[in-house]
Amino acid sequence: MADEALKLKEQGNAEYKKKNFDKAIELYTQAFEKDGTNISYITNRAAAHFEKGDYTLCREDCLKAVEVGRENRADFKMIAKAFSRIASSYTKEDDLKNAMLYYDKSLAENRIPDTLKKRQEVEKKLKEAERLAYINPEKSEEEKASGNAAFKIGDYPTARKHYTEAIKRNPSNSKLYSNRAACYTKLAEFRLGLDDCEECIRLDPTFIKGYLRKGTILMGLHDYTKASSAFQQALELDSNNKEARDGVYKCSTYSTPTEGMSEDEIKMRAMNNPRVQKIMEDPAMRLILDQMQSNPGAVTEHLQNPEIAANIQTLMEAGLIKLSKGPAM
Repeated sequence: MADEALKLKEQGNAEYKKKNFDKAIELYTQAFEKDGTNISYITNRAAAHFEKGDYTLCREDCLKAVEVGRENRADFKMIAKAFSRIASSYTKEDDLKNAMLYYDKSLAENRIPDTLKKRQEVEKKLKEAERLAYINPEKSEEEKASGNAAFKIGDYPTARKHYTEAIKRNPSNSKLYSNRAACYTKLAEFRLGLDDCEECIRLDPTFIKGYLRKGTILMGLHDYTKASSAFQQALELDSNNKEARDGVYKCSTYSTPTEGMSEDEIKMRAMNNPRVQKIMEDPAMRLILDQMQSNPGAVTEHLQNPEIAANIQTLMEAGLIKLSKGPAM
């Protein structure tokens, strides 16, 4: 009986290759009737149903193959194959959650790289589908309003949270990225704010606030050349924009070399920089500067601290410190 079943299976395979799926199904059925312990006859029949687009019948055969296989201690690779085909049938019907479920079942039996790749592709599609389903412009506006309210009272972490949710609800709204960038600026998280400005500009190259906030953030990062460029781009959109004009002026002031300037002029220019002001108002930094003035060798120890080193670098760029001669103040 087993030999007859194998011959019928070979005939079924020949018909399958010729895409005569109905005939192949008939032959696989006859093979299983002669040998009900070999699940390859059922999995092959399931493959024929799959090719016909009969996904329900395909799944029924695969589940039957798993049941028979468990009873007869079939190779776990065959069980994995059956689960994988069920997953593929669900993928064809865009039932991604069930596809994920059965790919996981298949991988639990046998971790085949091709099955893992298919699962990853389905997971990616599922996440994208969930993201698109989450989009809701009306709810986005509600979150934006909540963010604006929090921003007005200075609760920037809460405002950022609402703007982030608003972006998830409507990721194509450029103004939301600009709003969140404003929060990041207030929180001194300049790198994250810069990323939001870039996305804002990408989505709407004509939105002037994107360039203004980018310029402000770049100034916070002491990159005055790029900051000036951002303000210049804003002026290209509105040549009368005061914030952009002021930004260009400040950038030129901060980046002007100190050669030929008196110490009073250097100090006056430097103290217009909010970052310098904050450093000079810090009692700990004032103490460190005094130590450096009385003992220039102390700078080596202080530079071991990254935060202090960054502050000293800022003061050097502003012209307030010359390490070879000690502080200018």
